[in-house]
Order: sequence, then C-alpha cells, then structure tokens
Amino acid sequence: MTELDRALVRRKLAAISQNLADLRPIADLSLSEYMSDRLRRKAVERLLQEVVEAAVDVNLHVLRTLEVELPGDYYTSFIELGRRGVIAQNLAERLAPAAGLRNRLVHEYDAIDDSIVLDAVGLANRDFGAFVTAIEGYVQRT
Repeated sequence: MTELDRALVRRKLAAISQNLADLRPIADLSLSEYMSDRLRRKAVERLLQEVVEAAVDVNLHVLRTLEVELPGDYYTSFIELGRRGVIAQNLAERLAPAAGLRNRLVHEYDAIDDSIVLDAVGLANRDFGAFVTAIEGYVQRT
C-alpha cells in the first residue's frame, strides 16, 4: 500500500496557493487591459497551467494511496477524487474541465481565446482554492 506523502501534497498545495495569489489581481482586469500586455498573458497562462498540473499531481498521488487504477487523463483524475469522496463531487465536476484548458495552453491545439483564459482566472481562484481546502482537510483526516 502506498502511504500518503503529506509533505509532497502540502508542497503541491502551497504551489497552487501561491499561483492563485499571483493570479488574484488579474481577475479584476478588463479584457482589453489583460490583452494589452503579452508578457502578462503568457505569465497568466503559465500560472494556470502550473495550478492544474500541481492539482493533478495531488490527484494521482492520492488515488495511488487508495489503490485504485489510475485514470488515463487529467480530467478523469478530478472525477475519480469526487467519486472516492476525497473532494465533493460537484467540485470535481467544476475542476475537471480545467484539464482541457491546460491541454490547449500547453499543446496550442487552437488559438488561445484570451477571454476564456481571463474567465478561468476567477474560476481558478474559486475552485482551486476550494480544492486546496478540501485536500488539506483530507490530509488532516488521513
């Protein structure tokens, strides 16, 4: 049985929290303000990517400790945490689509829609903030 590595999980949660704090002021920008600075846009995209990747790292680690078959994609890793009661199912369903945004940012499947990215900043602060709280609660209970 794989044991929960609390230090690893908390490092990932701290990284998520720091990135969310860095993103917080961006949520107040208008779309034109956001789009006016290419470096800011690229920084925001990278911070969002890192938030999702750190969360998925946590998801996969927790799922390993539960000795379940690991999902084949990032989206399902959130859904499985909800199914297993680690996080609320409705939170899992709100977080899972972030995997698609991460993939578009990383792999540049399509042109990046700046309005979607800017909207994602506010959603990330709400939903990934709740994720951090839920996982910390899980770590404390386990």
